[in-house]
Amino acid sequence: MKADINRSDLVSLIGKIQSVVSPKPAIPILASILIEAKDDQIIISGTDLTVSMRCFMSARVTEEGSIALPARLLFQLVRELTSPQIKIATYTNEIAEVTNGSSTFKINGMNKSEFPILPDLRGSPEVHFTKAELREMLTKTAFAAAKDDSRYLLNGVQLQIDGQIATFIGTDGKRLARVVSPIRVENPFQGSYIIPLKAVEEMIKNLGEDETPATFSLCSDKIALECGSLTLISKLLAGQFPDVERIIPTSVIHHLSIHREELISLLRQISIFTSNSSTSARFSFETGQLHLSTISSEIGEGHVSMPVDFSGPRFDIAFNPFYFLGILRHSKDEIVTIGLNDPHNPGLITDSTSAQFILMPMRLAPNVAPISAISSEVPV
Repeated sequence: MKADINRSDLVSLIGKIQSVVSPKPAIPILASILIEAKDDQIIISGTDLTVSMRCFMSARVTEEGSIALPARLLFQLVRELTSPQIKIATYTNEIAEVTNGSSTFKINGMNKSEFPILPDLRGSPEVHFTKAELREMLTKTAFAAAKDDSRYLLNGVQLQIDGQIATFIGTDGKRLARVVSPIRVENPFQGSYIIPLKAVEEMIKNLGEDETPATFSLCSDKIALECGSLTLISKLLAGQFPDVERIIPTSVIHHLSIHREELISLLRQISIFTSNSSTSARFSFETGQLHLSTISSEIGEGHVSMPVDFSGPRFDIAFNPFYFLGILRHSKDEIVTIGLNDPHNPGLITDSTSAQFILMPMRLAPNVAPISAISSEVPV
Protein backbone atom coordinates (compact mmCIF):
# COMPACT_ATOMS: atom_id res chain seq x y z
CA MET A 1 0.00 0.00 0.00
CA LYS A 2 1.20 3.48 -0.89
CA ALA A 3 -0.94 6.60 -0.52
CA ASP A 4 -0.66 10.38 -0.13
CA ILE A 5 -3.28 11.63 2.34
CA ASN A 6 -4.48 14.99 3.61
CA ARG A 7 -3.45 15.05 7.26
CA SER A 8 -6.39 17.03 8.70
CA ASP A 9 -8.92 14.79 6.90
CA LEU A 10 -7.18 11.72 8.26
CA VAL A 11 -7.21 13.12 11.81
CA SER A 12 -10.95 13.74 11.49
CA LEU A 13 -11.69 10.21 10.25
CA ILE A 14 -9.56 8.44 12.84
CA GLY A 15 -11.11 10.61 15.55
CA LYS A 16 -14.56 9.39 14.54
CA ILE A 17 -13.59 5.75 14.20
CA GLN A 18 -11.62 5.38 17.42
CA SER A 19 -14.69 6.22 19.51
CA VAL A 20 -16.08 2.75 18.74
CA VAL A 21 -12.76 1.03 19.43
CA SER A 22 -12.62 -0.54 22.89
CA PRO A 23 -9.71 0.76 25.04
CA LYS A 24 -9.38 -2.68 26.70
CA PRO A 25 -10.54 -5.22 24.12
CA ALA A 26 -10.76 -8.94 24.81
CA ILE A 27 -9.12 -9.58 21.42
CA PRO A 28 -5.96 -7.54 20.58
CA ILE A 29 -7.02 -6.84 16.99
CA LEU A 30 -10.06 -4.89 18.28
CA ALA A 31 -7.70 -2.16 19.54
CA SER A 32 -6.77 -1.51 15.91
CA ILE A 33 -8.43 0.15 12.95
CA LEU A 34 -8.29 -1.28 9.45
CA ILE A 35 -6.85 1.03 6.78
CA GLU A 36 -7.48 0.13 3.15
CA ALA A 37 -6.22 2.00 0.09
CA LYS A 38 -8.01 1.44 -3.21
CA ASP A 39 -9.71 3.34 -6.03
CA ASP A 40 -8.09 6.61 -4.90
CA GLN A 41 -9.75 6.31 -1.52
CA ILE A 42 -8.64 5.56 2.02
CA ILE A 43 -11.22 3.45 3.87
CA ILE A 44 -10.94 3.22 7.66
CA SER A 45 -12.92 0.70 9.73
CA GLY A 46 -13.21 0.02 13.46
CA THR A 47 -15.35 -2.27 15.61
CA ASP A 48 -15.94 -3.58 19.11
CA LEU A 49 -18.02 -6.45 17.63
CA THR A 50 -21.26 -4.72 18.70
CA VAL A 51 -20.86 -1.35 17.00
CA SER A 52 -18.81 -0.97 13.82
CA MET A 53 -17.95 2.11 11.79
CA ARG A 54 -16.50 2.66 8.34
CA CYS A 55 -15.46 6.01 6.80
CA PHE A 56 -13.73 6.92 3.56
CA MET A 57 -11.88 9.90 2.12
CA SER A 58 -10.19 10.78 -1.16
CA ALA A 59 -6.44 10.15 -1.46
CA ARG A 60 -3.78 9.64 -4.12
CA VAL A 61 -3.28 5.89 -4.11
CA THR A 62 -0.26 4.66 -6.05
CA GLU A 63 -0.38 1.11 -4.70
CA GLU A 64 -3.44 -0.60 -3.27
CA GLY A 65 -3.24 -2.53 -0.01
CA SER A 66 -4.37 -2.71 3.60
CA ILE A 67 -3.13 -3.02 7.19
CA ALA A 68 -4.58 -2.92 10.71
CA LEU A 69 -2.87 -0.34 12.94
CA PRO A 70 -3.29 0.58 16.64
CA ALA A 71 -6.06 3.20 16.70
CA ARG A 72 -4.91 5.27 19.66
CA LEU A 73 -1.23 5.37 18.64
CA LEU A 74 -1.99 6.30 15.03
CA PHE A 75 -4.38 9.05 16.09
CA GLN A 76 -1.84 10.53 18.53
CA LEU A 77 0.88 10.47 15.88
CA VAL A 78 -1.11 11.94 12.99
CA ARG A 79 -2.56 14.66 15.22
CA GLU A 80 0.96 15.82 16.19
CA LEU A 81 2.35 15.97 12.65
CA THR A 82 2.66 19.39 11.04
CA SER A 83 2.78 19.04 7.25
CA PRO A 84 -0.56 19.17 5.41
CA GLN A 85 0.17 15.93 3.53
CA ILE A 86 1.44 12.61 4.84
CA LYS A 87 2.39 9.37 3.15
CA ILE A 88 1.50 5.91 4.38
CA ALA A 89 3.19 2.88 2.89
CA THR A 90 3.38 -0.79 3.81
CA TYR A 91 6.32 -2.96 2.86
CA THR A 92 5.07 -6.02 4.70
CA ASN A 93 1.59 -6.98 5.85
CA GLU A 94 2.45 -6.04 9.43
CA ILE A 95 4.54 -2.82 9.31
CA ALA A 96 3.42 0.60 8.08
CA GLU A 97 5.69 3.55 7.38
CA VAL A 98 4.30 7.05 7.96
CA THR A 99 6.23 9.91 6.35
CA ASN A 100 5.66 13.61 7.07
CA GLY A 101 8.21 15.93 5.48
CA SER A 102 11.62 14.77 6.72
CA SER A 103 10.11 12.68 9.53
CA THR A 104 9.56 8.94 9.21
CA PHE A 105 7.81 6.58 11.61
CA LYS A 106 7.32 2.83 11.48
CA ILE A 107 4.29 1.30 13.22
CA ASN A 108 3.82 -2.38 13.96
CA GLY A 109 0.42 -3.53 12.75
CA MET A 110 -1.50 -6.68 11.92
CA ASN A 111 -2.63 -8.41 8.77
CA LYS A 112 -6.08 -7.53 7.37
CA SER A 113 -7.04 -11.21 7.58
CA GLU A 114 -7.12 -10.94 11.39
CA PHE A 115 -9.57 -8.01 11.38
CA PRO A 116 -13.28 -8.92 11.77
CA ILE A 117 -15.37 -8.72 8.61
CA LEU A 118 -17.95 -5.95 8.96
CA PRO A 119 -21.56 -6.97 8.21
CA ASP A 120 -23.05 -6.06 4.84
CA LEU A 121 -26.69 -4.95 5.05
CA ARG A 122 -27.17 -4.14 1.39
CA GLY A 123 -30.55 -5.37 0.20
CA SER A 124 -32.20 -4.90 3.61
CA PRO A 125 -35.31 -2.67 3.96
CA GLU A 126 -34.38 1.01 4.03
CA VAL A 127 -35.85 4.02 5.79
CA HIS A 128 -34.86 7.53 4.73
CA PHE A 129 -34.50 10.68 6.84
CA THR A 130 -32.53 13.89 6.73
CA LYS A 131 -29.58 14.12 9.11
CA ALA A 132 -31.25 16.92 11.07
CA GLU A 133 -34.56 15.17 11.68
CA LEU A 134 -32.94 11.84 12.60
CA ARG A 135 -30.53 13.54 14.99
CA GLU A 136 -33.38 15.38 16.69
CA MET A 137 -35.46 12.22 17.16
CA LEU A 138 -32.55 10.24 18.57
CA THR A 139 -31.49 13.10 20.85
CA LYS A 140 -35.01 13.54 22.21
CA THR A 141 -35.29 9.88 23.20
CA ALA A 142 -31.76 8.67 24.03
CA PHE A 143 -31.48 10.83 27.17
CA ALA A 144 -34.36 8.90 28.76
CA ALA A 145 -32.90 5.45 28.03
CA ALA A 146 -31.35 3.47 30.88
CA LYS A 147 -27.60 3.36 31.44
CA ASP A 148 -26.30 -0.09 32.47
CA ASP A 149 -29.69 -1.20 33.76
CA SER A 150 -30.07 -4.88 34.63
CA ARG A 151 -33.13 -4.82 32.34
CA TYR A 152 -30.80 -4.69 29.37
CA LEU A 153 -33.55 -3.98 26.84
CA LEU A 154 -33.95 -0.54 28.41
CA ASN A 155 -30.28 0.22 27.57
CA GLY A 156 -31.33 1.25 24.10
CA VAL A 157 -33.81 3.18 21.99
CA GLN A 158 -36.69 1.36 20.37
CA LEU A 159 -37.45 2.13 16.73
CA GLN A 160 -40.89 1.11 15.52
CA ILE A 161 -41.66 1.20 11.80
CA ASP A 162 -45.31 1.09 10.76
CA GLY A 163 -45.70 1.84 7.08
CA GLN A 164 -44.83 5.50 6.59
CA ILE A 165 -44.47 6.27 10.32
CA ALA A 166 -41.40 5.88 12.58
CA THR A 167 -41.64 5.98 16.38
CA PHE A 168 -38.60 6.31 18.66
CA ILE A 169 -38.93 5.46 22.37
CA GLY A 170 -36.46 5.65 25.25
CA THR A 171 -37.21 4.83 28.89
CA ASP A 172 -35.38 3.93 32.08
CA GLY A 173 -38.51 2.99 34.01
CA LYS A 174 -38.89 6.39 35.69
CA ARG A 175 -39.20 8.61 32.63
CA LEU A 176 -40.09 8.04 29.02
CA ALA A 177 -39.57 9.95 25.78
CA ARG A 178 -41.53 9.18 22.62
CA VAL A 179 -41.21 10.87 19.22
CA VAL A 180 -43.26 10.11 16.09
CA SER A 181 -42.31 11.18 12.58
CA PRO A 182 -43.38 10.50 9.00
CA ILE A 183 -40.67 8.74 7.00
CA ARG A 184 -39.74 8.06 3.41
CA VAL A 185 -39.71 4.37 2.57
CA GLU A 186 -39.98 2.78 -0.86
CA ASN A 187 -41.76 -0.39 0.25
CA PRO A 188 -43.71 0.19 3.50
CA PHE A 189 -43.25 -2.48 6.16
CA GLN A 190 -43.63 -3.06 9.89
CA GLY A 191 -40.91 -3.84 12.39
CA SER A 192 -39.54 -3.20 15.85
CA TYR A 193 -35.83 -2.69 16.55
CA ILE A 194 -33.95 -1.90 19.79
CA ILE A 195 -30.76 0.09 19.06
CA PRO A 196 -28.06 -0.11 21.79
CA LEU A 197 -27.43 3.22 23.50
CA LYS A 198 -23.75 3.26 22.48
CA ALA A 199 -24.77 3.02 18.82
CA VAL A 200 -27.38 5.75 19.28
CA GLU A 201 -24.83 8.07 20.89
CA GLU A 202 -22.39 7.48 18.02
CA MET A 203 -25.15 8.24 15.53
CA ILE A 204 -25.98 11.50 17.29
CA LYS A 205 -22.30 12.53 17.29
CA ASN A 206 -21.91 11.89 13.58
CA LEU A 207 -25.23 13.26 12.32
CA GLY A 208 -25.08 16.92 11.44
CA GLU A 209 -27.94 19.39 11.57
CA ASP A 210 -28.28 19.78 7.81
CA GLU A 211 -30.83 18.43 5.39
CA THR A 212 -28.58 15.92 3.61
CA PRO A 213 -29.85 12.32 3.46
CA ALA A 214 -29.41 9.68 6.17
CA THR A 215 -30.54 6.11 5.61
CA PHE A 216 -31.28 3.25 7.99
CA SER A 217 -30.89 -0.29 6.64
CA LEU A 218 -32.73 -2.74 8.88
CA CYS A 219 -32.60 -6.48 9.35
CA SER A 220 -33.72 -8.75 12.20
CA ASP A 221 -30.52 -8.46 14.26
CA LYS A 222 -28.60 -5.47 12.85
CA ILE A 223 -29.06 -1.86 11.80
CA ALA A 224 -26.86 0.27 9.56
CA LEU A 225 -26.80 4.06 9.31
CA GLU A 226 -25.37 5.53 6.13
CA CYS A 227 -24.81 9.26 5.82
CA GLY A 228 -22.28 10.74 3.45
CA SER A 229 -18.90 9.03 3.78
CA LEU A 230 -19.82 7.27 7.03
CA THR A 231 -21.46 3.91 7.63
CA LEU A 232 -22.27 2.81 11.19
CA ILE A 233 -23.43 -0.75 11.83
CA SER A 234 -24.74 -2.08 15.12
CA LYS A 235 -26.13 -5.29 16.48
CA LEU A 236 -29.63 -4.90 17.87
CA LEU A 237 -30.71 -5.82 21.38
CA ALA A 238 -32.67 -9.06 21.26
CA GLY A 239 -35.98 -9.30 23.08
CA GLN A 240 -39.39 -7.71 23.46
CA PHE A 241 -39.38 -4.04 24.41
CA PRO A 242 -41.92 -3.24 27.16
CA ASP A 243 -45.39 -2.11 26.07
CA VAL A 244 -45.11 1.49 27.21
CA GLU A 245 -48.08 2.84 25.27
CA ARG A 246 -50.47 1.92 28.09
CA ILE A 247 -48.84 4.33 30.57
CA ILE A 248 -49.03 7.39 28.30
CA PRO A 249 -52.03 9.43 29.51
CA THR A 250 -54.75 9.72 26.88
CA SER A 251 -56.58 12.45 28.83
CA VAL A 252 -55.63 14.79 31.68
CA ILE A 253 -57.56 16.72 34.32
CA HIS A 254 -55.07 19.55 34.88
CA HIS A 255 -53.73 21.11 31.68
CA LEU A 256 -51.04 23.75 32.34
CA SER A 257 -48.90 25.96 30.11
CA ILE A 258 -45.58 26.85 31.79
CA HIS A 259 -42.65 29.05 30.78
CA ARG A 260 -39.87 26.54 30.16
CA GLU A 261 -36.79 28.65 30.95
CA GLU A 262 -38.27 29.97 34.19
CA LEU A 263 -39.14 26.46 35.37
CA ILE A 264 -35.63 25.26 34.43
CA SER A 265 -34.12 28.02 36.54
CA LEU A 266 -36.26 27.17 39.58
CA LEU A 267 -35.62 23.43 39.26
CA ARG A 268 -31.89 24.06 39.14
CA GLN A 269 -32.14 26.09 42.32
CA ILE A 270 -34.11 23.59 44.38
CA SER A 271 -32.17 20.58 43.05
CA ILE A 272 -29.20 21.91 45.05
CA PHE A 273 -31.13 20.93 48.19
CA THR A 274 -31.65 17.29 47.19
CA SER A 275 -29.51 14.48 48.55
CA ASN A 276 -29.01 10.75 48.10
CA SER A 277 -31.75 10.11 50.67
CA SER A 278 -34.14 12.77 49.35
CA THR A 279 -34.15 13.10 45.58
CA SER A 280 -37.57 14.60 44.93
CA ALA A 281 -39.31 17.95 44.85
CA ARG A 282 -42.89 18.80 45.82
CA PHE A 283 -44.91 20.62 43.15
CA SER A 284 -47.77 22.46 44.85
CA PHE A 285 -50.29 24.11 42.53
CA GLU A 286 -52.60 26.83 43.83
CA THR A 287 -54.68 29.36 41.94
CA GLY A 288 -52.21 31.25 39.75
CA GLN A 289 -49.09 29.84 41.45
CA LEU A 290 -46.72 26.88 41.42
CA HIS A 291 -44.66 26.37 44.58
CA LEU A 292 -41.63 24.07 44.45
CA SER A 293 -40.01 22.80 47.64
CA THR A 294 -37.36 20.37 48.78
CA ILE A 295 -36.35 19.48 52.31
CA SER A 296 -33.26 17.48 53.21
CA SER A 297 -32.20 16.71 56.76
CA GLU A 298 -28.60 16.64 55.51
CA ILE A 299 -28.59 19.95 53.60
CA GLY A 300 -31.53 22.21 54.38
CA GLU A 301 -34.60 23.51 52.56
CA GLY A 302 -35.42 25.16 49.25
CA HIS A 303 -38.70 26.97 48.43
CA VAL A 304 -39.37 28.77 45.14
CA SER A 305 -42.48 29.76 43.20
CA MET A 306 -43.64 31.05 39.80
CA PRO A 307 -46.96 32.14 38.24
CA VAL A 308 -48.93 29.50 36.31
CA ASP A 309 -52.38 29.29 34.72
CA PHE A 310 -53.79 26.97 37.41
CA SER A 311 -57.18 27.34 39.08
CA GLY A 312 -59.04 25.18 41.56
CA PRO A 313 -58.24 23.40 44.82
CA ARG A 314 -54.58 22.94 45.84
CA PHE A 315 -52.92 20.06 44.01
CA ASP A 316 -49.67 18.39 45.17
CA ILE A 317 -47.43 16.00 43.29
CA ALA A 318 -43.73 15.08 43.58
CA PHE A 319 -41.15 14.59 40.82
CA ASN A 320 -37.42 14.04 40.59
CA PRO A 321 -36.17 17.54 39.65
CA PHE A 322 -33.19 16.20 37.67
CA TYR A 323 -35.46 14.04 35.50
CA PHE A 324 -37.79 17.00 34.97
CA LEU A 325 -34.81 19.17 33.99
CA GLY A 326 -33.68 16.57 31.46
CA ILE A 327 -37.09 16.65 29.80
CA LEU A 328 -37.24 20.44 29.68
CA ARG A 329 -33.76 20.64 28.18
CA HIS A 330 -34.90 18.41 25.32
CA SER A 331 -37.91 20.61 24.59
CA LYS A 332 -37.47 23.61 22.34
CA ASP A 333 -40.47 25.85 22.83
CA GLU A 334 -40.67 28.84 25.13
CA ILE A 335 -43.89 27.40 26.57
CA VAL A 336 -44.39 23.72 27.41
CA THR A 337 -47.62 21.99 28.39
CA ILE A 338 -47.89 19.80 31.47
CA GLY A 339 -50.78 17.38 31.87
CA LEU A 340 -51.56 15.98 35.34
CA ASN A 341 -54.30 13.76 36.75
CA ASP A 342 -53.43 12.91 40.36
CA PRO A 343 -50.35 12.47 42.59
CA HIS A 344 -50.09 8.77 41.78
CA ASN A 345 -50.13 8.77 37.97
CA PRO A 346 -47.53 10.00 35.47
CA GLY A 347 -47.26 13.54 34.20
CA LEU A 348 -47.28 14.28 30.48
CA ILE A 349 -45.02 17.05 29.15
CA THR A 350 -45.39 18.17 25.53
CA ASP A 351 -44.34 21.00 23.25
CA SER A 352 -45.32 22.00 19.71
CA THR A 353 -43.57 18.94 18.21
CA SER A 354 -44.72 15.32 18.22
CA ALA A 355 -42.58 14.56 21.28
CA GLN A 356 -44.25 13.18 24.40
CA PHE A 357 -42.34 13.03 27.68
CA ILE A 358 -43.69 10.95 30.55
CA LEU A 359 -42.46 11.40 34.12
CA MET A 360 -43.45 9.06 36.93
CA PRO A 361 -44.32 10.80 40.22
CA MET A 362 -42.61 10.15 43.53
CA ARG A 363 -44.56 9.46 46.71
CA LEU A 364 -45.57 12.40 48.82
CA ALA A 365 -45.05 12.09 52.56
CA PRO A 366 -48.43 12.56 54.28
CA ASN A 367 -49.32 16.11 55.34
CA VAL A 368 -45.74 17.40 55.52
CA ALA A 369 -43.39 19.11 53.12
CA PRO A 370 -40.61 16.48 53.09
CA ILE A 371 -41.01 13.81 50.46
CA SER A 372 -39.99 10.17 50.69
CA ALA A 373 -37.35 8.93 48.28
CA ILE A 374 -39.42 5.97 47.11
CA SER A 375 -40.35 6.43 43.46
CA SER A 376 -42.96 4.99 41.19
CA GLU A 377 -41.79 3.52 37.92
CA VAL A 378 -43.03 2.99 34.43
CA PRO A 379 -44.37 -0.59 34.66
CA VAL A 380 -41.73 -2.30 32.55
